[in-house]
Amino acid sequence: MTVDPAKPYDPDNIFAKILRGEIPCNTVYEDEHALAFHDINPQAPVHILVVPKGAYVSWDDFSASASEAEIAGFVRAVGHVAREQGLVVRGYRLLGNIGRNGGQEVPHLHIHLFGGGPLGPMLAG
Repeated sequence: MTVDPAKPYDPDNIFAKILRGEIPCNTVYEDEHALAFHDINPQAPVHILVVPKGAYVSWDDFSASASEAEIAGFVRAVGHVAREQGLVVRGYRLLGNIGRNGGQEVPHLHIHLFGGGPLGPMLAG
């Protein structure tokens, strides 16, 4: 299933449930604007998801609707997690899947942070 970012936010999506504490996660970082946790199906030695705490479906939604503090806090959280995980020197990848063609599966904005080893080509197939 992929997401249509034009549809309204679904408060029952898995990340909303994680943010409400209804589903546990392996947290690596949390502040007032973002939560970062290990992906349950890692695609790299380090695979962390960073989600804003606000109800945003996509990057477009977030960049148009979030406050400056939320935007700055989310971007800083991604950088903080990369530094804390020791990924900066050797390199890492950020990936945001947005909408149907982008392969977004959860209708809550999230960034994948991959690292810990060579990641290969950016796109396959």
